[in-house]
Amino acid sequence: MIALKQVLVATDFSDASEAALRYGRALAHAFGATLHVIHVVPDVLSLPWSGPPETGPAGTLQHDWEQHARDRIALMLTERDRLVLRAQIAVRSGDPVRQIVEYAMSHGIDLAVLGTRGRGPVAHILLGSVAERTVRFAPCPVLTVRPHQHEFVTEVAAEAAARPAPVTPELVGA
Repeated sequence: MIALKQVLVATDFSDASEAALRYGRALAHAFGATLHVIHVVPDVLSLPWSGPPETGPAGTLQHDWEQHARDRIALMLTERDRLVLRAQIAVRSGDPVRQIVEYAMSHGIDLAVLGTRGRGPVAHILLGSVAERTVRFAPCPVLTVRPHQHEFVTEVAAEAAARPAPVTPELVGA
C-alpha cells in the first residue's frame, strides 16, 4: 500500500510548476498528506555582480527576493490548501537541487513533484536539469510533470477530490 504523509512541490512559477502543483495538490488530498511548496531563489552573494557585504543593497535584495517568492506562493495556495492540506511554504536560497533535497530530507517528504520544461538536447547538455538532478539525489520518489502533456488531474477530478466521501452504513459499521 502507498502511504503519503508529506508531499513536496517545487516551484519556479513556470507553467510546468503550475502543473506540478495541480498534481501535488491532488495527491496530497487523495492521501490526506501535508502539502509543502518550496521555491529556491538565487543567493545574491554568489552572483558575479554582487559585493561582499551581507547587509546593504545585496542583503536587502536577497530579503526582497525571498519575500516576493513567499507572497507568490501564498497567492497560489487556496484556503482549502491551507486548512485541509495544512500547506507549508518554504523559501530557500542557493542551489535549487541542494535546497530541495535538503528540505525533503529534513521534513520526511514521501514524494516530491517537480515540473520540467523538456528542453532540447543541446540546452539539456549545457544546462542540465534541476528535475533530473533532483531525481538522482532526492531521498524520496520524484514525480516530474510536463505542462500540456497527458494530464490525469483534471478540473472534474480536482473538484471530486475536494468533496468529502459519502458515509455509508458499511463504512460506519452498521
